[in-house]
This record gives sequence, structure tokens and C-alpha cells, in this order.
Amino acid sequence: CCGHPGCSYAGLRFPDTHPKPSPPLPGSGSANPASAKRPVLLFIGLAAAPGCLPDWRMLSLFGVGAVLMRGAGCTINDMWDRDYDRQVARTASRPLAAGDISTFQSLVFLGGQLSLALCVLLCLNYYSIILGAASLSLVVTYPLMKRITYWPQLVLGLTFNWGALLGWSAIRGSCEWSVCLPLYFAGVMWTLVYDTIYAHQDKRDDIMIGVKSTALQFKEDTKQWLSGFSLAMLLSLCMAGMNCNQTFPYYAAVAAVGAHLAHQIYTLDIDKPEDCWKKFASNRTVGILLFIGIVLGNLWKQKDLKNVEDPSENR
Repeated sequence: CCGHPGCSYAGLRFPDTHPKPSPPLPGSGSANPASAKRPVLLFIGLAAAPGCLPDWRMLSLFGVGAVLMRGAGCTINDMWDRDYDRQVARTASRPLAAGDISTFQSLVFLGGQLSLALCVLLCLNYYSIILGAASLSLVVTYPLMKRITYWPQLVLGLTFNWGALLGWSAIRGSCEWSVCLPLYFAGVMWTLVYDTIYAHQDKRDDIMIGVKSTALQFKEDTKQWLSGFSLAMLLSLCMAGMNCNQTFPYYAAVAAVGAHLAHQIYTLDIDKPEDCWKKFASNRTVGILLFIGIVLGNLWKQKDLKNVEDPSENR
């Protein structure tokens, strides 16, 4: 039980009386709604020049790279967790856990994912290549964290949002830490929010098989922790916005995100897996709101620049 629908498969167990199709490979799932708007896309939007839309070539390149690396992380996760997955009803039908494919086949598939991701990485500048290569240790070790700490969601946040740093450096040539660190921290806090909610779906199975999570750590205090993470996320987004001279649409989007998270946490029922899934899935809205706010905020910058330049021209 990974804690991520992106790590699940579309594969179903078919009755033996019917021909059995080739099972999907691990890490090929793409159902993670929270990852539909990946942090890297937010960084690319924020790094755009004033008055300009995000670089669509970079958005496409990073979109492909994010899917590949996300998939590779899920493949690694499923290889580590195949014995655990067999003991959880929701994950027992995953190809590795079900024995539909071998560990060697998964390893070959992982090699393909990493090779394609490397091709994407080599399209970037040297700074970004080094920064991207540094994330591989996190990708490999994250799945082990649930065995040794109640904070695997924190490690996931550090891993999942690393690519966002690449988004900025790919556009600007290097990281501007006064912007990148607050935005990276905001992404980590966001991950703690939605993945803690997701982890509550599996808490009963996790207790039985000895898997740790923030859901088990926070228990009935979950909403207080989620509120704290959300507040830290919003403050960090504001700090990042101030350090890159963001404008009204950006802060309006941050306010809308705050309202969305407040409603999400207030109405959350941590003891109902279906409600946890619904709230988790609603985090797609957070990413969409932020991306729209960033794009409009950058376009608004050009308007502000014109307002500054016009008085001097009329003298």
C-alpha cells in the first residue's frame, strides 16, 4: 500500500475461463489526480518573463519527464512493496503482487522509463541536469520510508516536488533560492495534506501489516495537523510571490486555494475511505487554481510595467 493511486494499475484479475490479456506493467498507472497539475508546471509558469505565457515547449518537455519519473518511482515502489501489496485488498490485484509479471520484467520496464527520462533531462542546461540527477536517491529510497518512519509522506513531498526546482532552473539557468525554496516548501506541505488524507484509506490494513504513515501518527488530530500544513503552504506561496513580484491574480488564486483547503479539511471524514478519496481527488483543483493564478499574475505584471512607464513618457 503505497499511498498513491499513481502507483496502482488498471489491471484486473480475470476469471480463468476467459483468455487472459497481457497485464499492465507497474508504474504505468496515471490515476493520481493530485499529480495532474504537477509542481514543476507551477515553477515553469512562475519563471516566465513578465507579460509572457509559460514556455509551452518546456511545459510539454517537463510534462513528459514528470510522467516518466513518476512512473519510475511507482515501479520502484511496487517492486519494494509486492509482499505488502498482497496483504491489502485494494492493492492485491497489482501485477507484481498478483504474480502476473516477474520482478525481472518490472526491472526491464524500469530501465526503459529511466532511459527515456534521461533523454528528457539531457535536453536541459547543465545546472538542471546535475539538479535532476541528484533526485534519483530520493526516488529510490522513498518506498522504504514507510517501513522505518511515520513520516513517509514528508519524504514523498521532498521527492515529488524536486522536479519543480528543475522547472525554474530550466527557464532561468539556475535556481533563485529566495523564490524556489518557499515554493518548494509549499509543495512539500501540500503533499503532506493530500497524502495524509489518502493514507487514511488504508490505515486499518497498514496497522495489520506494520506499515507506517502520517495518518497513523496523527490519528484523531489529523485535521489540526492538516490545518497547520495548509497554513504553512499558503504563507510560503505568499513569500514566493512577494520575492518574484507577483501581482493580484496570483494572490487571489492563493486565497481561493486557502478557501478550498479549509472546506476540504473541515468536511473531511477520516473514517470513511470513500470520502478520503473524494477529498484527495479534489486537490486537482488546487493545482489548477495556482497555475491559472500564476499565468494571469505574470500577464498582469506587464500591465503594471506599462502603468509605470506611461507617466515618464508624458513628461
